[in-house]
Amino acid sequence: MKFSELLDKLQISDRGSLASFPDCDPEISGVAPLESSPEGTLSYIDGARFAAQVNTTTASALFLPWNEDLQQQASDRQIAWVSTKEPRLMFARAIALFYRPYQPPAGIHPTAVIHPTAKLGEAVSIGAHVVIEANVQIGDRVCIHPNVVIYPDVVIGDRTLLHANCVIHERTQIGADCVIHSGAAIGSEGFGFVPTETAWLKMEQSGYTVLEDGVEVGCNSTIDRPAVGETRIGRDSKLDNLVHVAHNCRIGEHSVFAAQVGLAGGAKTGEWVILGGQVGVANLAFIGDRVQAGAKAGIHSSVDPGSVVMGNPATPRLTFLKASAIYNRLPEMHKALKALQQQMEVLRQQVGK
Repeated sequence: MKFSELLDKLQISDRGSLASFPDCDPEISGVAPLESSPEGTLSYIDGARFAAQVNTTTASALFLPWNEDLQQQASDRQIAWVSTKEPRLMFARAIALFYRPYQPPAGIHPTAVIHPTAKLGEAVSIGAHVVIEANVQIGDRVCIHPNVVIYPDVVIGDRTLLHANCVIHERTQIGADCVIHSGAAIGSEGFGFVPTETAWLKMEQSGYTVLEDGVEVGCNSTIDRPAVGETRIGRDSKLDNLVHVAHNCRIGEHSVFAAQVGLAGGAKTGEWVILGGQVGVANLAFIGDRVQAGAKAGIHSSVDPGSVVMGNPATPRLTFLKASAIYNRLPEMHKALKALQQQMEVLRQQVGK
């Protein structure tokens, strides 16, 4: 499609920053990274730090930020461009014009095992060797890829996608438009054991796991159900691969957790929380709205709303950076301290005489 047609499909109405139309209206056949964009592809630049790549990219069109220098660079190279407030967002929308994830047609594979009490919505797709147990309720246009196992009493909302080999355990409620990736275990038993004089007594996990609408769970992630009550993942939250959410946790809406984040039992977060890779959250800790935690941060207690924290134990970002700078100087400081101690010892001996 022509670049102008692509902009029409994306409903980008701000044409005041559009380069040289109709003379600069290339044919766009796909999208590509900025550093390896063949002719006929669209890419984007998110900020001035990528300015050098404007001079080397072979893309035919670019989404640019509102930056006159970048616009002039693109124009000088006769690259079609349009400036938008959020180039990366526009590029994400453009990808959807050229790529659609695999979606099998509606229907039930003959090898699927479905309990007669299960209720299936309209136009569902159920792949090979899927197992659906008793009293499961599945909404309209749900897609279930091969080898998925759904335990009894599970509810799955409309248009939700379950990728191959994930497992949905009993007492799980999944909302509409959710995505569960391969290997994930939703509603698995929480880690509940009570010590006795002779052994550990297993506490049965009779609670519920609730994923609200629009939640996405990455590959091999686990979300545990509690002994009582519920574990809840708020609407539109996104969990990366290998994330663990323990029993009785509550994650607020629109939160994003990177890979290998781990929440201990009863931890709670507010809305729009962002946790970097390998962040660990202690039992019963509370994280306020719009907190951001850097990779490997250790959150042991409450974090105030709006905070940006790093390190273990988690501290405010600026404090952490100052402490890190001091840490790198510790050998030098230790050497200076030893020299000072030696000087003090010499003075004491002199005074003693």
